[in-house]
Amino acid sequence: MRVLLIYPLFPQTFWSYDKILELVDRKVLLPPLGLITVAAILPQEWEFQLVDRNIRPVTEAEWEWADLVLFSAMVVQKPDLLDQIREAQRRGKPVAVGGPYATSLPHEVAEADYLVLDEGEITLPQFVEAFNRGETSGTFRSPEKADITTTPVPRYDLLDFDAYDSMSVQFSRGCPFQCEFCDIIVLYGRKPRTKTPEQLLKELDRLYELGWRRSVFMVDDNFIGNKRNVKLLLKALKDWQKEHQYPFRFNTEASVDLAADQELMDLMVDCNFDAVFLGIETPDEDSLTLTKKYQNTRSSLADSVDKIIQAGLRPMAGFIIGFDGEKSDAATRVINFVEQAAIPTAMLGMLQALPNTGLWHRLEKEGRLLPAEEISQHATNQTMLMNFKPTRPVEEIASEYIQAFRTLYEPDRYLDRTYRCFLKLGAPRSNAPFKTPEWVDLRALAIIVWRQGIKRSTRWKFWHHLFGILRHNPEVWEHYLITCAHNEHFLEYRETVGKEIAGQLAAFKAKEAESKEAETLSEIGV
Repeated sequence: MRVLLIYPLFPQTFWSYDKILELVDRKVLLPPLGLITVAAILPQEWEFQLVDRNIRPVTEAEWEWADLVLFSAMVVQKPDLLDQIREAQRRGKPVAVGGPYATSLPHEVAEADYLVLDEGEITLPQFVEAFNRGETSGTFRSPEKADITTTPVPRYDLLDFDAYDSMSVQFSRGCPFQCEFCDIIVLYGRKPRTKTPEQLLKELDRLYELGWRRSVFMVDDNFIGNKRNVKLLLKALKDWQKEHQYPFRFNTEASVDLAADQELMDLMVDCNFDAVFLGIETPDEDSLTLTKKYQNTRSSLADSVDKIIQAGLRPMAGFIIGFDGEKSDAATRVINFVEQAAIPTAMLGMLQALPNTGLWHRLEKEGRLLPAEEISQHATNQTMLMNFKPTRPVEEIASEYIQAFRTLYEPDRYLDRTYRCFLKLGAPRSNAPFKTPEWVDLRALAIIVWRQGIKRSTRWKFWHHLFGILRHNPEVWEHYLITCAHNEHFLEYRETVGKEIAGQLAAFKAKEAESKEAETLSEIGV
């Protein structure tokens, strides 16, 4: 059996980092971990080829080779996924689809021959049995959550390592919290399940054997959801990193209560973690309470971020505007918080109701979701209007959003904020040996120095801040320059956000005007 695994295209998003990747001659930030895990679960006597369409298109030879085509996708990949399903079927290939998008909205991909939903450790064997029996279609689901201590090492050998900036591993699934807008607890449950430390180290062994020596992203939606087990992992990982001379830098996602556990932060830094994404969402406590993000109300958010920085972890943070009952100028309050807390990378989005979440069901009950046909055309990313009727005018929220995004990533402001963060960032604790930089990295550094330190109006600040870091916190200078480089992406992406949101606003207003005109004509009997 010859299986062609296809990962659909992403549109440009906050995390695309296109301009940064161009500097280091890479195509994509992260690989499709789900698909290479699927390949490891399927029968190993089958043959596999993987095509990440974010790197290159599928070749004619690959289409011809395949006996079965298998897709996995997130909702933001929907347009290309549907196109590729039709392309496979046009060629007479049986199609199987799984992943978060299909699991959440199976009716939208019903044209596929097989829907392999929920967690693949359970449903993929069901699919294989049916396929081997000669069944030509089917839907495979399970309400049970998988025991991920049985999950095999992903098929990293299927990847083109040169195309990716970072690798991905997963230690846990699920999150103990109950945020109303979050679909993680819907997809993976509120009881965090973890792999064993030995299991995760085998995955790192495999990456090491294959020659990987760059960053590794722990894709867990809340890495610290099970603190006991994650500490066991980190203690084993600390030894593994030391034995292998620290080949990897790690980053991950965690809840902000990480700041309350100094031992946990110290262990992460010992293991060469250097950054963490925090779901802060909003500095407005009323909105946090309404959306049931209670863990963010238990202590000062600014103090928590400060503790994380001083421990040695650069914060990245997610923020949302558009919560129910939110007062005007919410985006301004987000800007002020980001500046106060010195968070270099702040992802800002308008609230979206994700399928089957508590928010989705509440808004559906209140009759506030957009019509189904409009939602079906909606791809959730940072350049989409909200998919429900908010409690304040959507035009106001969108205008705030555009202005906030432009403000946050204004070049001087970004450099100042990054500088304040790195002045107090805790130094690395891992004592990783010096590594001779590759030519591509030196070239990227030269381009950043040229653009930010010579060509642009930021030149004075660039050199002032760099020498300030070298003087006051020299152990973080390399990490500092990498973070400065990130704004190469945001400078362009903030224009994309403004343009696309403005276009949708214009269409929204035109549709609203047409609706009012139709109502008026109806009232006068025309």
